[in-house]
Amino acid sequence: MNPNAAPKPAERSRLSRIARFSHWSASTTAMLVALATAFALSQAFRTVGAMMATPLSQNFGLTPQQLGMWAGTFHFTFGVMQLGMGVSIDMFGVRRTVLSAFPLAIAGAVLCAMAPSFHALLLGQALIGVGCAPAFLACTVFIARHFDAARFTAMSGLVMSMAGMGILFTGTPLALLIEAASWRAGYAALAGFAVLSWLVIFWRVREPARAAVVHGGGQQVPAERQSLRKAVRELLPLFAMPHTLGLLCFACVSYAAFITLRGLWLGPVLHERHGLSLVASGNVALVMTVAGMISPALFGRMDPGGARRGRWMMSCAVAGALMFGAMALTHSAVVDIGLPVIYGLLSGYSVLQYAYTKNAYPAEMTGRAMALLNMAMFLGVSLMQWTTGVAASWAVAHGAEPFRAVFLTVAGMLALGTLAFLVLPRSHGGQSSVKR
Repeated sequence: MNPNAAPKPAERSRLSRIARFSHWSASTTAMLVALATAFALSQAFRTVGAMMATPLSQNFGLTPQQLGMWAGTFHFTFGVMQLGMGVSIDMFGVRRTVLSAFPLAIAGAVLCAMAPSFHALLLGQALIGVGCAPAFLACTVFIARHFDAARFTAMSGLVMSMAGMGILFTGTPLALLIEAASWRAGYAALAGFAVLSWLVIFWRVREPARAAVVHGGGQQVPAERQSLRKAVRELLPLFAMPHTLGLLCFACVSYAAFITLRGLWLGPVLHERHGLSLVASGNVALVMTVAGMISPALFGRMDPGGARRGRWMMSCAVAGALMFGAMALTHSAVVDIGLPVIYGLLSGYSVLQYAYTKNAYPAEMTGRAMALLNMAMFLGVSLMQWTTGVAASWAVAHGAEPFRAVFLTVAGMLALGTLAFLVLPRSHGGQSSVKR
């Protein structure tokens, strides 16, 4: 056999297909990385509160309740828009949806950076929430559409790792920027990064035409597109299933506890309770963030599966409630610095909800169940941040320490969500049953 002989036509065709596949694989990975930059910015906007809460309070004279409203506004608009953004991605594609929505996040960040009043700040937060709403969903849909099922976990891990960079920015780097300039510079920097992200997505992300459906007669017609009315109608059967309510109650508090601490109250409690500088508080937030980035992978590997998964979820939530109770009832710097880091390591238990949800519903309902779970999680963040702000303002008005009220409120909401999950029907290995 002559090694220098030209390849046969069949061999050339096979090599050409391999080359095209390799090029397409590299191209889609680059597109996914581009989309992940928007998700990273979404994570950054979600957690700016820990470093910005104190300077914002000083600038505008905000009450704790107003701080909670400011932080919760992002998550409220973000959560409310999840269903609409899902429909838009289905109808118009990932690229057009993100490119159309993300300018609102840029405009909101610019408005916040220039905000002359608290109300302008709220409007900016609302715009940022709407603009960031498709960021996470776009990444997951893109992975599902353009990567083999065997690569879904690896690509999802890549996206989550990149998104963690956004949260890391809102620790020490943001604290240094605020101390060197002001909180307005923090919003301005994020607006600049968001512009760069939009340009990268515009330049790099391309999607193939939607697949056609072939009917029995051989005629090809475009795949059926979703509508908002149809999407809402398809959610209704989920509420007819007995274990949905308990799952939603739990989802509303599990992720919310982590974001309420890391994204809002961690900086103020370290600064006002223990006199730490903004940069020192940022260092603690940075370590908590790293712990929170490691945690999901750990829980993913340790997932016990079956009925034990639900017990793990409840046990971790109870442990979290006890930690918040300890932070409420003590004034120890060791407790208030150490427990957030430990809770960061524990926080990955919330990813068990996705596996639980996947197994709790028939395959044809999984997508809708995941969408409903995401809505519950982000609206739960908004509710918890607003509620803790109300609790802190009530405490100040009655001469009590506000952070005690904040942490007791978080502990109580975690306990109530876990209790609802315990006493309401829940799924065990895909079968709905009542466990009391």
